[in-house]
Amino acid sequence: MTNDMTNDMTNDATPPTDDPRPRLHRAESLVVVNTGNGKGKSSAAFGVMLRALARDWNVAVLQFVKSGDWKVGEETIGRKLGVDWQSLGAGFTWDSTDLQHDIALAREAWATAAAVIAAGEHQLVILDELTYLCTWGWIDTDDVVAAIVGRPSHVSLVITGRDAPQAIIDVADTVTEMREVKHAYTSGIAAKRGIDY
Repeated sequence: MTNDMTNDMTNDATPPTDDPRPRLHRAESLVVVNTGNGKGKSSAAFGVMLRALARDWNVAVLQFVKSGDWKVGEETIGRKLGVDWQSLGAGFTWDSTDLQHDIALAREAWATAAAVIAAGEHQLVILDELTYLCTWGWIDTDDVVAAIVGRPSHVSLVITGRDAPQAIIDVADTVTEMREVKHAYTSGIAAKRGIDY
């Protein structure tokens, strides 16, 4: 549905009587981008992870900011369900004592992710927080786009993070921008186990 069609449907009390869908065809794989400043980008990606697992797909999750020290619920359940999960980051940049080390780690993480994508062993690869590495200039966005475009035809990707570069948006099939309306954190409420992680 187009944005105009969605707006018409949400603003009009009369349900549509004409089928608003375009002519549809099947795609062997998709590229989905969850971006924006609102909460839910990674959570939506992990919802897709569960759908893929329910279809007996091989799934890989590569996280580019969170380190292996994080103990998040989605990783716990993902690993139990057989997800190839790799937390490759160094943590939040404001906690860093050596940004050059973090940049080197990010470049190694992208090399790992590019190899996972190219290998074609997973039907779904989630690249969680990847956009940050591009917008910070830590990795080359053109390399990311090349990996997306050149991926094996059966490999679907979900990419998350704020400020997705336009070049990634251009090659994606679906792009959703999460917009923050209100967040508990801005009111001083700490992240809640079971809700936020």
